Amino acid sequence: MLRGAGIYRAWLVLMVLSLATTGLTILGSDVLGATLAAASLLGLAGLKARVILADYLELRHSHFWMRAFALIIGLFLIAAFVIYMLGAGRAA
Repeated sequence: MLRGAGIYRAWLVLMVLSLATTGLTILGSDVLGATLAAASLLGLAGLKARVILADYLELRHSHFWMRAFALIIGLFLIAAFVIYMLGAGRAA
């Protein structure tokens, strides 16, 4: 079980990543452009998933499961970005 400073560190990291996600959602497409904003949002989602898996589910001790989930989540995020890009071409 995650105890002491570890749980607060994980919570703080998730709060910072959530604030970054919120800021990027509000300002992203105006500042970065829609494609880069979408890729950045998906990247932040992947980082948040990694923190949850590693710290809250304590999978950081199991390299096999961390790699397996990283692969699955990575493939999902890539698929989501490809679907976004395919749809973005039709929206113009």
